[in-house]
Amino acid sequence: MNIQNLLREKAAQAVNELYKVEITASDIQLQQTRPEFEGDYTIVVFPLTKVSHKSPQETAEELGAALVNNVEQIEKYEIVKGFLNILFTKETWLDYLRELGQNESLVWGVSSKPRKVMVEYSSPNTNKPLHLGHVRNNLLGYSVAEILKARGHEVIKANLINDRGIHICKSMLAWMKFGYGETPESSGMKGDHLVGKYYVEFDKIYKQEIKTLVETGMLKEEAEKNAPLIKEAQALLLKWEDGDAETIRIWKMMNEWVYAGFSITYKNLGVNFDKFYYESQTYLLGKNIVNEGLEKHVFQQREDGSVWIDLTGDGLDEKLVLRSDGTSVYITQDLGTAQERFNEFALDELIYTVGNEQDYHFKVLRLIFKHFHRPWWDSLNHLSYGMVDLPEGKMKSREGTVVDADELISDMLKAAEEKTKEQGKLEDLSSEEQHDLFRKIGMSALKFYLLKVDPKKRMLFNPKESIELQGFTGPFIQYTYTRIRSILRKAGENGSGDFGNVNLHAEEKEVIKLLSRKDDVLREAEENLSPALVANYAYELAKEFNRFYQEHSVLNEADEQVRNFRILLITKAAQCIEASMKLLGIEMPERM
Repeated sequence: MNIQNLLREKAAQAVNELYKVEITASDIQLQQTRPEFEGDYTIVVFPLTKVSHKSPQETAEELGAALVNNVEQIEKYEIVKGFLNILFTKETWLDYLRELGQNESLVWGVSSKPRKVMVEYSSPNTNKPLHLGHVRNNLLGYSVAEILKARGHEVIKANLINDRGIHICKSMLAWMKFGYGETPESSGMKGDHLVGKYYVEFDKIYKQEIKTLVETGMLKEEAEKNAPLIKEAQALLLKWEDGDAETIRIWKMMNEWVYAGFSITYKNLGVNFDKFYYESQTYLLGKNIVNEGLEKHVFQQREDGSVWIDLTGDGLDEKLVLRSDGTSVYITQDLGTAQERFNEFALDELIYTVGNEQDYHFKVLRLIFKHFHRPWWDSLNHLSYGMVDLPEGKMKSREGTVVDADELISDMLKAAEEKTKEQGKLEDLSSEEQHDLFRKIGMSALKFYLLKVDPKKRMLFNPKESIELQGFTGPFIQYTYTRIRSILRKAGENGSGDFGNVNLHAEEKEVIKLLSRKDDVLREAEENLSPALVANYAYELAKEFNRFYQEHSVLNEADEQVRNFRILLITKAAQCIEASMKLLGIEMPERM
């Protein structure tokens, strides 16, 4: 029994009977009743005055009376300035907990319309290692995929590897000229870091060449085009496109180094993929879409041979989809890969996890397919997220320009070790168990801090704050969870529904109310593509348990029925906390 759904359904039924109309449960707006008023949920009455043709006060009076008279679970109502506060009976909350206790584990409410959804995330370039921006991208994409799976959807986690282009050739050329055969094995470096080293080396020498040319009197723009190194990189790209055997050999070798490095980072982040796409295999797919667009007059070809689409009628501008020399642009590839994915998997939805600097790009992508009359054009969704900033001077990267993902993970694990050792209590843990605990705490700090903020917002990641055992952090929630697990181990049982009609204290009721919200939270997280809603929910549940535990004993409770009730209550709280954190990719320790 979902108590919120029950209230929506009964309220809609009452409105229909009172005013001879037909509204649905989804038309009933609910809020949590503000703590200064009595009630569990508040019905927003103002929208209902359109069908009642009465004042908010009169509408609330009639609806409240109808609900109390006809719904046994509702004890009473109160009206505050047109808002209808509903108080459920104590038995309703006890019965809900008993219902939860019928399943050994936590069960999420699933969607009534399961879909096949592809979530694309990560999408790195093979010329450098992953950085902090990639970390937020990977964690968001993975968590959204897990939320969708929990809602009963079939989910395909996809990663499009950007493994071709001039940026890749820059790393290759620098290694060919200055690497002297260096490998990950000979250098002791992760493969992605080694390739990134040569990308940085290329940039350093390229800038010096530009400076030299400018000093001879050449304009900077001309120098950027005529520097010897960039010309060599462009020549190498042409060799790659022509299938030159030696170029392809080096390209494959260096890419393999990078993939091996990425694999380690992905494992440490706890993310995975079901399907990999490679730009080297997909970059020509969009050409077929371009030809179709020309035939259907969706696209127009200009005198220089370039191909465009006019989106001024959609409030945008004209957009290039193919260059005059016949080479594709990013939108061309995305057109091709989107079509390929819908063909291959018969998707109901495709979600791109990409930073908000690409908002315009994905708006254009959707509109182009709308002009093609693809039935799925509005099923292309952009999970847009903001940049991540760090406090000044914190954890500078090896290159001094971006925060390296591996370095960040390593620093978080060290911080977790230091913080945990400060607390003591590690004496009876083996070295292996200690390191596993440091890993779980460190990754919880990192993941929770990055996921607790609305994806759309730019955020500040404060490593020191994220690792605290108190406050709005992952380690605080883990600590609460381990406290509950410790109580349950001492109790030696998980409680039962055999607790009769026990008294229900305010702190106990608040925990049950939060448990009853779990399915609504998951649904809202799906609708908004926002793991932050799940993170905030887990934190609220941990806080409410702590308030309860400060006021009420579990193990020392003399009344057997009350003890049974409280053990079941905290069992379900622990399961819900663990399940919520799992959706964020966070593992829970058994002790801290």
